[in-house]
Amino acid sequence: MDKDFAARRRRDLIIAALLAAIAAATPLFVKDVVVQNILILTLLYAGLSQSWNILSGYCGQISLGHALYFGLGAYTTELLFTKFGVLPWFGMLAGGVVSALIAMGLGYPFFRLRGHYFVIATIVIAEIGLLLFHNWEWAGAAMGITIPIRGDSWLKFQFLRTKLPYFYFALALCCLAWFVTWWLENSKWGFWWRAVKDNPDAAESLGVDVFNSKMGAAAVSAFLVAVGGSFYAQFVSYIDPESVMGFQFSLLMALPAVLGGIGTLWGPVLGAAILIPLTELTRFKFGGSGRGVDLIVYGTLIVLISLALPRGLLSLFSRPKKTGTAR
Repeated sequence: MDKDFAARRRRDLIIAALLAAIAAATPLFVKDVVVQNILILTLLYAGLSQSWNILSGYCGQISLGHALYFGLGAYTTELLFTKFGVLPWFGMLAGGVVSALIAMGLGYPFFRLRGHYFVIATIVIAEIGLLLFHNWEWAGAAMGITIPIRGDSWLKFQFLRTKLPYFYFALALCCLAWFVTWWLENSKWGFWWRAVKDNPDAAESLGVDVFNSKMGAAAVSAFLVAVGGSFYAQFVSYIDPESVMGFQFSLLMALPAVLGGIGTLWGPVLGAAILIPLTELTRFKFGGSGRGVDLIVYGTLIVLISLALPRGLLSLFSRPKKTGTAR
């Protein structure tokens, strides 16, 4: 059994390397700016959903407030850049650290809640954060922050004439989130998280540090999501509270994992590859007159998949367990 598990992990790593190589070569053949934009967003949300999956999928702490960490990453980076001239690369790290610390600070009271009470708490705290930034004048309040464009520069991570640098950063972020998940999956923390998800009381009776394992999952998840928020802010060059902290971001992080298979390594990637192009293409087709059509389409898709395949689309590719009857 151990050999089978090790072989599966090696196979996953090889498949990931091949997919990353194919993705890296895609811009050589895809020149359309609209398609490139869809690819960037797909990779971004694949990484974000993978990060969300660490806390909510593996550890079982369902969060619908991850937009808070996404927004904190975006605002930390851009406030440091516009107010103090700190390069976005350092702002990304700062945003990740700030979000991880806040996630652990919030986890101290929230991880004493269970089930739907925890879910409601995450929604409430994210909405409080949204309201605070709506009224914080120093951070631009409802008007937001316009990021000054100073020409193409890797140092300042700004590009006007091409989207390729953004594409490769989104690919790197997606690969990083996947690799961190792959590595943690077989670590002590990964086993702890799965035990906590299945039965926290039983896990604690066997010596698992339930509270600290949740805190670790929250910190890793928030850090990666905040880096994604920092990248998104640089990509769009403008942020306001609704554009980086709105509830839809929390949903868009959760839905790919739910569609593909929550608590799995490949579920968020598969879900993002389906949902995000669908979202962007419906917006492109219907424009302002079709506002909300994308939500209707993939909301219906989620309901159908949940009814037909409760474990997500990934369950279609899993081999059924042998029940072994005597013959």
